[in-house]
Amino acid sequence: MKRKSFGGGAAQGTAEAPGTVEAQDTALDAVDARLGARLAELRAERNWSLGELAERSGISRSTLSRAERAEISPTASLLNRLCHVYGRTMSQLLSEVESEPALLMRAAEQPVWEDRSSGFVRRSVSPPHAGLRAELVEGRLTEGADIAYDPPPVPGLEQHIWVLEGALDVTVQEAEHHLDAGDCLRMRVWGPTRFRCAGPGAVRYVLAVVLP
Repeated sequence: MKRKSFGGGAAQGTAEAPGTVEAQDTALDAVDARLGARLAELRAERNWSLGELAERSGISRSTLSRAERAEISPTASLLNRLCHVYGRTMSQLLSEVESEPALLMRAAEQPVWEDRSSGFVRRSVSPPHAGLRAELVEGRLTEGADIAYDPPPVPGLEQHIWVLEGALDVTVQEAEHHLDAGDCLRMRVWGPTRFRCAGPGAVRYVLAVVLP
């Protein structure tokens, strides 16, 4: 897992000072630790063993154990499965390990999460708040990225996908949609979905998520 700021930081391709990199790595370790602790808390609240959670999520016990101890950085797919089991959106889960919620979230302060293995970068644009029904997320996929998601944590989740740059292929309920820059797809999600960036180049899009 890696977090970085899209705004307010060094320009792309500019080398960072060693101290800055070390500080970022330390911050990432802290986020992993808080996320692992929160995952362990959620399992403990339900009085589930690692074996029970493995059966419910389809994730191996060893992977779950290592994620809870922050020995690994969970992928987007793994977090999506756990969110489904715990009845949370990914933004809700990530907001639970962030600082106190605010009304205004400056661009440089918006939490960014990266799944390096899949080429996916996710920025939580909306200030986190567990009581709100809607949220905005900025997503970036590198060329060739292909992410398959399990059913949503909340059945019937409403999503709006607005492509800002590049092109995105979205599969929902076995229907395939090709979105170019400026296109917007509205959908209610009940089953698995798939996001693909065939290129050329990366894709950047806005995802609006609305709880039913």
